[in-house]
Amino acid sequence: MEKTVTCRTAQDMEELGRSIGETCAPGCVISLRGSLGAGKTVFAKGVARSLGIQEAIVSPTFTLVQEYEGRIPMYHMDLYRITSEEDFQMIGGEDLLYSDGVCLIEWSEIINYLLPNGTLFVDIKVNEDQSRTVTLKGG
Repeated sequence: MEKTVTCRTAQDMEELGRSIGETCAPGCVISLRGSLGAGKTVFAKGVARSLGIQEAIVSPTFTLVQEYEGRIPMYHMDLYRITSEEDFQMIGGEDLLYSDGVCLIEWSEIINYLLPNGTLFVDIKVNEDQSRTVTLKGG
């Protein structure tokens, strides 16, 4: 599957995340790729809402992993500070890839070879007018 969507507002981005989240089953892995400020965490908020998670969703840049309880658990990872696949494995990240939850991974490029088959890749590009072009692949 490949689909491209334009999001003009943060609300559009969150709504896209919500609609994707509604299709998630336990074990779903979503790779979020885009520059700083592209909207990866806003997308994650939408996924969280679709899973019934009410708490505030924040980027786990310094904690690396945030766990949330909903109708399906959600594991939100930010690998910006990880430098290798070995670092990822040392924090137990690989266990979360094959868990009973939904796993969202910001900056997943560092662990490309560890991502399971069926990973949904969400590539976010910021346009000159500050809208976002979101390309969805896989899943």
